[in-house]
Amino acid sequence: MNDSAPAPTPAPAPRRARLRAPELIGKGGWLNTGGKELTLSDLRGRITILDFWTFCCINCLHVLDELRELEEKHRDTVVIIGVHSPKFVHEAEHAAVVDAVERYEVHHPVLDDPELATWKQYAVRAWPTLVVIDPEGYIVAQHAGEGHAHAIARLVEELEAEHEAKGTLRRGDGPYVAPEPVSTDLRFPGKALLLPGGNFLVSDSTRHQLVELAADGESVVRRIGSGERGFGADAFSEPQGLALLPDGRVVVADTVNHALRVLDLESGAVETVAGTGRQWWQGSPTSGPALEVDLSSPWDVAWWRGKVWIAMAGVHQLWTWDPEAGTVEVAAGTTNEGLHDGPAAEAWFAQPSGLAAAGDRLWIADSETSALRYVEPDGEGDGYAIRSAVGTGLFDFGHRDGEAAQALLQHPLGVTALPDGSVAVCDTYNHALRRFDPATGQVSTLATDLREPSDAVLVGADIVVVESARHRLTRLRLPEEAVRVDAVAHRTQRAATEVAPGTLRLDVVFQAPAGQKLDTRYGPSTRLLVSSTPAELLAAGEGAGTDLFRELALNPDVTEGVLHVSAMAASCDDDPENEYPACHVHQQDWGVPVRVTAGGAARLPLVLAGMDDQE
Repeated sequence: MNDSAPAPTPAPAPRRARLRAPELIGKGGWLNTGGKELTLSDLRGRITILDFWTFCCINCLHVLDELRELEEKHRDTVVIIGVHSPKFVHEAEHAAVVDAVERYEVHHPVLDDPELATWKQYAVRAWPTLVVIDPEGYIVAQHAGEGHAHAIARLVEELEAEHEAKGTLRRGDGPYVAPEPVSTDLRFPGKALLLPGGNFLVSDSTRHQLVELAADGESVVRRIGSGERGFGADAFSEPQGLALLPDGRVVVADTVNHALRVLDLESGAVETVAGTGRQWWQGSPTSGPALEVDLSSPWDVAWWRGKVWIAMAGVHQLWTWDPEAGTVEVAAGTTNEGLHDGPAAEAWFAQPSGLAAAGDRLWIADSETSALRYVEPDGEGDGYAIRSAVGTGLFDFGHRDGEAAQALLQHPLGVTALPDGSVAVCDTYNHALRRFDPATGQVSTLATDLREPSDAVLVGADIVVVESARHRLTRLRLPEEAVRVDAVAHRTQRAATEVAPGTLRLDVVFQAPAGQKLDTRYGPSTRLLVSSTPAELLAAGEGAGTDLFRELALNPDVTEGVLHVSAMAASCDDDPENEYPACHVHQQDWGVPVRVTAGGAARLPLVLAGMDDQE
């Protein structure tokens, strides 16, 4: 007699749209695989997450950090594949991708796809985009932007259970092979500061430390920080910007900890003065007690007009920290990504990454617009205005000297005020040091053959450059004459989307993750903001709204341009018994180049999360 209870009937697997995944191809080959070329058949039986990223993109760096926990927890069932899909010409260089994989501690295989072949096969439209492939080789989800780690973790657990039951899940070690470590005193240093005694303080970003070097710029005096990623009294996470405070202490932009720290140079003690360690999201406070307000990837800091100004790369804004009041607040920018000048509260930035104070101007390296910009008092009370000196927007870049209106940079990360009133620009992806002279309106090149310069400091008649990808400081004599460089201009290599004239239906596709629903407790839980470059491209349909769709009227007199689309959706656990459901914000900004043609599409779908069932 068998009196045991009958085995429960397994719950039916959820029905999902499934699309066969295209093969992974990339002319640059594979990294972190020990030389092995991977195919989708090699990944069969595993849950594969494709992370379409490029190393200039701050949102991509946020997603790398979001995926670390998932990568560790499901290491025997999940394989993350980074598909490096460049925006800038420099990012298509294989050596630069190799550097970036080490710089940002990417611990999974990476396909170097310089010609965007796999990007096109998967119809990707934005950095970053995550695509989930099930163990049988079918696409089951796509997510653009940040904030999706919880949804993907839930989907992974469902796929594990479903394919374990079907016998199609294969557990075991993944294909990741760690590269051989390289020993250098610095590893991808970010920013440098000349200390009062003549030594240098350098943010050794990949080693999560600050390093004090002697006046020769080479000899290590001391290291500050454990060298392990963390947020304790002796730990940093990819620190970047450094600035000297009037009291002799140093403020540090602790970038991946989303915080400001202060270093006492005499004791070596480090304290947190701003930020919570959590990343800022739309709807979070934008001012208040400094230790209670979230920040987002502060990349550089500068003391100007009685406050510490912060290049808040993660949300495309400038913030300030007032040490005396102990408060932070937004100083400029709307969080929209792009280049738009005017009153500080209305300006658009794109990953501001370098700051330099010079009298009544605070110079800014606005990296994603390849622009040199500045803040100055607007002449009306305590207000400020934003101006652009060099650069035109997100899609034009290159190396061209001459009149500032037509000069080009390529993803600059650092700016340095020079004694004669001009500005040196670390033109990072051009491997050059450039100069802008406000008096003449001219841009010139001071030095070439630098490797990803990210900052520079003046030492007497010399300028000491942080050569980030050569892991060193390089001392140069400021030249009396500029170097002559053949002019090169580029546009982002993404092909324009062909759209039909007249009315264009914009659909942002969002499906709440399993077990969640849109959070409508306090009103609409979605937001859509649309604009264009040039502004004349749209005859109607621009502006903000709460629906994730929009009818856009295209101007018949404008045949090409860029649609700027920013979408946000908030979802919460769908459990009526839970009084305090966990909620999550999903958000993404798209810049979509479009060309108006008679045979173009009348609908533009952008996937925020889920699958577009109209394709």
